[in-house]
Amino acid sequence: MGSLDGRVAIVTGGARGIGRAYCVGLAQEGAKVISADLADSSETVALVNQAGGEADLVITDVSDKGSTEEMARFTMERFGRIDILVNNAGYFVTLKRGPWTDIPVDEWDKAFDINVRGVWLCCLAVFPSMKEHGYGKIINITSNVIYRGVPNFLHYSASKSALIGLTRSLAKEVGEFGIAVNAVAPEYIPSSPELEKVNPPNQDEIVVQQRIFKRTQLPEDMVGSILFLAGPGSDFITGQSLLVNGGSCFV
Repeated sequence: MGSLDGRVAIVTGGARGIGRAYCVGLAQEGAKVISADLADSSETVALVNQAGGEADLVITDVSDKGSTEEMARFTMERFGRIDILVNNAGYFVTLKRGPWTDIPVDEWDKAFDINVRGVWLCCLAVFPSMKEHGYGKIINITSNVIYRGVPNFLHYSASKSALIGLTRSLAKEVGEFGIAVNAVAPEYIPSSPELEKVNPPNQDEIVVQQRIFKRTQLPEDMVGSILFLAGPGSDFITGQSLLVNGGSCFV
C-alpha cells in the first residue's frame, strides 16, 4: 500500500527529466498519474506502467487557458478526480540568456506566460475538482536562482520569484477548501543534453563546490520532497517554500 493510493496527480512537463521522475515517484506511491506536456510523454507513461503504476498523457500548453481546461477535463474523464497538481512545466532550457538591458520584450513575456501565467491557469483548471472533494495538493516548482541572484537570467529569476508570492497568496485563498499550496526549489540538475549545451562545460562542477553535499544533483533527489508535499504527512503544511539543493551556500 502506498501513501497516495486512490489519489490522482497531474504533472506538467512530465515528458522528460525532473518531471518524468516526479511521475514515476508518484505512481510508485500509488497515485494515478497524468503527464501534461507539449512534448510526447509516451516514454514516461511506459516507465510508470513498467513500475506497476497507471498513467496517461495529454498534450498541454500551460500558457493557453483552453489547453489547461482540456488537461483537467481529460484527467477527470480518465480517472474521475484530481487530487495533486505538480506545476513543473517551465521556460528554461531554450530561454535566451544575456544582460538585463538586452532581454527582448517577447522573451520577457514568454518567461512570464509559461512560468507564471501557466501555473495560475493550471491551478484554475484543477480547482473545481479539488474544491468538490475538499482536498488538494498543489506543488509549484520554483528555482534556487531566485535566492542566488544569478546574472544574465533576470527574466527567468523574476518569473520564478513570482511563484513564491503566488504560492503564499493562493494558499490563503484556497485553504478553506482543504487545498494546500507549497513550493519546491531545485538547484542546477544537468538532466538533459539540451541543458548542458546552453551552460558552460564546468557548470555542474562550479555548483557542486558550493554545496555541503558535494555531488551532482539528480532528478531523483527531488522526488522525496514532492511525495512528502503530495502525501498525508504534509496535511498541515501550506504556503511554504522548500529548498532542495544539497546545502548550497548561496554565495
